[in-house]
Formats: sequence, structure tokens, C-alpha cells
Amino acid sequence: MRPADQLADFVRASLQAGQGREAVAEALRQAGWSGREIEEALAGWADPAPGLPPVPRPRPVVSARDAVVYGLLFVALVTIAWHVVQLGFGIIEALLPELDDWGAAPGRIRWAIAALVAFLPVFLLLDRRVARASGQDPGQRRSLVRRWFASVALLIAALVLLGDLVAVVYAALTGDLTLRFAAKAVLVAVMGGLVLAYYRGDLDG
Repeated sequence: MRPADQLADFVRASLQAGQGREAVAEALRQAGWSGREIEEALAGWADPAPGLPPVPRPRPVVSARDAVVYGLLFVALVTIAWHVVQLGFGIIEALLPELDDWGAAPGRIRWAIAALVAFLPVFLLLDRRVARASGQDPGQRRSLVRRWFASVALLIAALVLLGDLVAVVYAALTGDLTLRFAAKAVLVAVMGGLVLAYYRGDLDG
């Protein structure tokens, strides 16, 4: 039996025997369990009603279907974010040309548009499907796969924002902070912020 299962069984048996939560928590602390483990174990059970055993609270779930849906949604969003930035870079370079440009902007713009045409409908369709499923069944928000992809997306977005800030500070220190560079940095920051806003609520379900 896994330690987590042993802990859950102990908490259930203790609550069923009429022990208070503070007494159970103290016994677990003395046995060496961490505060977080104790809190999560106690949170997994609702207070029993008279004549009933402790009632288990819903737990995060994992399914292969969720892995496919949320994985494809994640890939679509990352692809869209990347190519929106590439499209913006191409437009910025076309509007604010520099002497050392070698004509890459048109090709970058075409690639970005092609990717957006392919992935944007997929993202919108999956996002609508997920939103509808979550509205009909709130339990969908407890998907562990959903939370993992949200965590990865938030980590990537945070790293992108930090990297963007580092690049801006470095450019300012070296005197390379041109209008074109600043416009690109703002675009990256906006896109990173949008990804953060999209996934922020998924961590708490």
C-alpha cells in the first residue's frame, strides 16, 4: 500500500471513530508527516453526518482522453503564440527597416500566416469544447492533466517574460534599445501575458 493510501485510510478510520481533526493532525505530526501532507489528507474528507461514515471529497482525475485534448490544446496555443510573435516581428521589420535587413520579413510573414490558418481553428474548436464540457460537468476542472499542462504553460510564459525583460535591460545598457527592438519586446511581453491570463485559473480548477 502506498504511503498516501495509508494516510488516507488512517484519516478515514480516525474520523469515523469520532476523533476530531485537530487530534488526528497532532497524531500525524508526531508520526513524522509534514504539514502539507496532513492538510491534504484531512481536506480529502468532509465531516461525517450523523449515522454516516466520512464522505470523500472529489479528487483530481487522469484520463487518456484528457491527455489528448489538453495536449493538443497546449500545442495549438504555443504554436499560435509563437507564430503571432513571428508575424508581428515581420510586420515590425517591414515598417521599421534597418540597413542590415536581408529581406526575411516576407517569408516570415507567410509562414506565420500559414501556421495560424492551420492551428487557430483547432485551438478555437478545442477551447470551445473544453469550456462547454466544464460548464456541463464542473468535475472536468479537476483533471490532473489539465493542471499539468497549465503549469507547464505558466512556467514557459514566466520564463519568456523574464527573458524579455533581461533582453530589454541589456539592450538599454548597451545602447541598442531602438524603436524596433522595443516594439518587438512589447509584443513578446503582451503574448506572454495573454498566455498567463489564459491558463492562470486552471491551476486551482
